[in-house]
Amino acid sequence: MPQALPHEAASASIEGRKEYGMGGSSFGMFDDGLGPSWKFWKRRRCVVAVLAFFGFFSVYALRVNLSVAIVAMTTLRNETLKNGTTILTADFDWDSKTQGLVLSSFFYGYIVTQILGGWLAGRLGGNRVYGIGVAATAVFTLLTPPLANASVYLLVAVRVIEGLFEGVTYPCMHAVWARWAPPLERSQLASFAGSGSHVGTVISLPLAGLLAKNFGWPSVFYVFGAAVIVWFFIWWKVVKSGPEQDPHISPQELKYIQDSLGNFSHKDVKHPWGQFLKSPAVWAIIVAHFSENWGFYTLLTQLPTFMKDVLHFKLEKSGFMSAVPYLVMAIVLQFSGRLADWLRARKILSTTQVRKLFTCVAYLSQTVFMLLAAFLLTPVGSVVFLSVAVGLGGFALAGFFVNHLDIAPQHAGVLMGLSNCVATLPGIVSPVVTGFIVQDKSASEWQIVFYIASAVYLVGAVVYGLCASGEVQKWAMVEDRTDGKEDQCYSNKAMESDAL
Repeated sequence: MPQALPHEAASASIEGRKEYGMGGSSFGMFDDGLGPSWKFWKRRRCVVAVLAFFGFFSVYALRVNLSVAIVAMTTLRNETLKNGTTILTADFDWDSKTQGLVLSSFFYGYIVTQILGGWLAGRLGGNRVYGIGVAATAVFTLLTPPLANASVYLLVAVRVIEGLFEGVTYPCMHAVWARWAPPLERSQLASFAGSGSHVGTVISLPLAGLLAKNFGWPSVFYVFGAAVIVWFFIWWKVVKSGPEQDPHISPQELKYIQDSLGNFSHKDVKHPWGQFLKSPAVWAIIVAHFSENWGFYTLLTQLPTFMKDVLHFKLEKSGFMSAVPYLVMAIVLQFSGRLADWLRARKILSTTQVRKLFTCVAYLSQTVFMLLAAFLLTPVGSVVFLSVAVGLGGFALAGFFVNHLDIAPQHAGVLMGLSNCVATLPGIVSPVVTGFIVQDKSASEWQIVFYIASAVYLVGAVVYGLCASGEVQKWAMVEDRTDGKEDQCYSNKAMESDAL
């Protein structure tokens, strides 16, 4: 292919950015002629992002409720018998190993439906499978208290079933973004929607603590489950699988999205499974996803317990303090995606460089702050260092987390299912490992937990830095339906060559 002259390349770049919404000088704003950026309701893709935000909010509210409720379920309390005798008792006499099994059981189901979720999204529509997955999880959440009172094995079983339904959510949303998100808006739309999971964690952890303290631990499951059912009916009514199916989208926005994504049919996509497994770019995403989730799930499931055992916070305070790291991450995510897309659109950095920079810097920083948290086990020090460590993960989510859409847009849902399948292993293994390490609830035992998380982050940074790519892979190139030529799916005039 002949190389363009410098002035021709510059002109094409400017025109491409104008056409596809990144031509303005403002940071992370939409320049699609549909009005000011803050009027999100005028852009149906932004409406999808807002509802997806609350969807992921719901997903994590249902996931983390047990992390706080289990503290109330197993905490000793004074109880006065009819004869006036006061005894110490707890609703459930579970040791640390049993608690680890209960907390990890969700992920046994969650890991099974990751790849299936991406495949079903391609056949039935990502919006439908996503909505059903979240709604079914909410229904089983409502059944949790009576089943837990009946048997610990029934509690484990219902958590496995919840995991089965929730496992489809992330792959399905990548399938939705493959049809709704213009290439140079992928980072900010996907990051904003994904930040709902962290805002959900921020609100759910303290709210669960307050509910458990004032109304009893069963109220945690009833309140969260009922609220998510309401969200489901709104999602099902409003969100369509693609912009062409949305009766309320403006002709201008529909053309804008279709022109930016290119001509490609989403029906009957054949996934090259062998190529997936041989691709260094795919393995870079898988390893990075695993690394992020090891640290994330370790804290997500164990932080309230750590705060109670080592920092000696009471139940309601441990819920609030456990939410602080995720508040930081939610804040970081509001601008990390915009910054990533701005750097790409202005051609300051290539897509490959942006993905590597955001992911590797985040992981190396998380390694350092996890180690600091392990050495300084004080209430203020631990909360500060763990908050910074978790918060910096927001930059990684604007890196590896949207990388599936860069390297193979038409396979993004299945690739997310593949990487999230492997990345679910930490949710299964980490609580069990922590349960075996933390036998005496001592500070030295918790230090080992943080050392392991730091080492995993470091490995993720090295592998992703060496192997990641932001280019559409050769095996992901498809035939453009307009002229019969092989081209990059969703090709865009504004997309740059991503050689590092």
